Amino acid sequence: MIRKARPGPVPPAPWTAIDVSGYTEIMVAEDLAGRMRSAAVALIGALDDGQRELAARPFGDTASRRWLEYRPEYRPGACLADFPNTARKAAFRLLATGLSGPAYAQAMGIIALEETLDRLEGWVRGRHSGDYWVSVYGDPAGSSGGGPWGWRFEGHHLSVSMTVAGGRVSPAPVFLGANPHRISHAGHAVSRPLAPEEDLARALLDALGPAGRSAAVVSGSAPSDIVSGPRGDIPAVEPCGVAAADAGPAARAALDGLLALYLGRLPDELAAAEYDRVSAQGDLRFAWAGPTTPGAGHYYRLQADDLLIEYDNTQNGANHAHTVLRRPRSDFGADILAAHYAAAPHSR
Repeated sequence: MIRKARPGPVPPAPWTAIDVSGYTEIMVAEDLAGRMRSAAVALIGALDDGQRELAARPFGDTASRRWLEYRPEYRPGACLADFPNTARKAAFRLLATGLSGPAYAQAMGIIALEETLDRLEGWVRGRHSGDYWVSVYGDPAGSSGGGPWGWRFEGHHLSVSMTVAGGRVSPAPVFLGANPHRISHAGHAVSRPLAPEEDLARALLDALGPAGRSAAVVSGSAPSDIVSGPRGDIPAVEPCGVAAADAGPAARAALDGLLALYLGRLPDELAAAEYDRVSAQGDLRFAWAGPTTPGAGHYYRLQADDLLIEYDNTQNGANHAHTVLRRPRSDFGADILAAHYAAAPHSR
C-alpha cells in the first residue's frame, strides 16, 4: 500500500521569464541537463518513502530503464494517482524539461483524453488521467560529477525517456498517441491532439506529385500499428519509400517541415542538435502505406541511418493514432553512454 505524502515545498530554483506570444513562459536559468537534474531532485524530494522506493531505481536496472509501453499495461515506476499535488506537479515539471512547449501541450491533451475515452467506452475500464507513471534511474543529485542517470514519464499513449551523462542529454524514445484521434461536432474538430502529424504528412504527399507519390507509397494497406512496437529494442526496419535527395524543392521543404515537427517535440537545444545529426547522416526517406484518402487507415515513416519516426492511424476505424520518435542505435542514451564509459571505464 503506497503511503500518501503530505504536500511539502519544492526546492526553489533560479527563474527567468521569457515572453512568448503574449504569455510569460517561466524557464529555469540553467542548461538543459541542469534543468532536468533540478526537476528530478525536486520530484524525488516531494515523494514519501513508499513512493520514492517505486520511483527511484538503479541506473543499472537495464530491463526497467530500456522500457517502452504505450498500451494500458503494467509499467515500472510510481503512479501519479497516488501522489499529493506537490509531487504530481513536480512530475509534470520534470516532463516539461524533456518536451518543447507545443509537445508539452500535446502531452497534456493526451493525458486528459483518457477521461473522454473512459466515457466513450461506457466507464467499464476505469481509465483515468492519473494513470501515468514516473521513474528516475540513478542519482540526479550526485550527477554534477557527470555520472549517468535518466528518467521516464509514461502511461497510455505517452512515453518520454531521457538519459543524462557528462552534462549531455540524449533523447528518445518519445511516443505520443491519441484515442480518439479526432472528436468532431458538426464537422468541426473539437479535439485533435496529433493534427499536425497528419496534416503535414498529407501536405508532403501533395507536394511530391504523381511520380514522387508513386515512390513514397509502398503498400496499399497499412500495418495495424507502428512497426517498432512497444519494445525497448527495435527490430530491423528496411528503408523504403522516396529519398529526400530525389524530392523537388517544394517536396523537400515539406519533408523538412515534417521532420522538424517531430524533432521539435524536443527542447530547442536538443531539436537543433538532432536536426544537425540527422542531416549529417543523409539518405532520409519517407514511406507511406495505405490509402491516401483522408479517413482511411494509413501509416507513414521517416527514416535515416539512426532515425525512425513512425505514425500509424488504423485502429478504431482509423480514429486511433500512434506516433513515435526513435533513434535505433542511440535510444535510451546509448550514444552518450558509450562516450561516457569510453572516457571513464571505471564508472560502469
